[in-house]
Amino acid sequence: MTDCLFCKMVAGEIKPDIVFENDEVLAFRDVHPQAPMHVLVIPKTHISTVNDLTPEHASLVGSLYLAAQKIATDEGVAEPGYRLVMNCNSEAGQSVYHIHLHVLGGRPMAWPPG
Repeated sequence: MTDCLFCKMVAGEIKPDIVFENDEVLAFRDVHPQAPMHVLVIPKTHISTVNDLTPEHASLVGSLYLAAQKIATDEGVAEPGYRLVMNCNSEAGQSVYHIHLHVLGGRPMAWPPG
């Protein structure tokens, strides 16, 4: 996807503040953080929304969550607690159409979230 912001990050055309990377996943600090620690975890493969996932993506989605767990541990928020959020489409708040997992921590989280 040549016009996808996150694909440009994966390709190295845009340089995010990377906190984790492996063969499948890229994670970087959100430029508009909603918590003291706010990292986005994306697959390096372009998938527009959660609605576009197939059973073949199960391992990849698991990799996003395992990366989030490592990031939370590395950032010191695993034990006090953190929130994971993945929005799907505009009414849920998705603004970049490349699936991404928000990892939020460093403060108490209110409920309900929205």
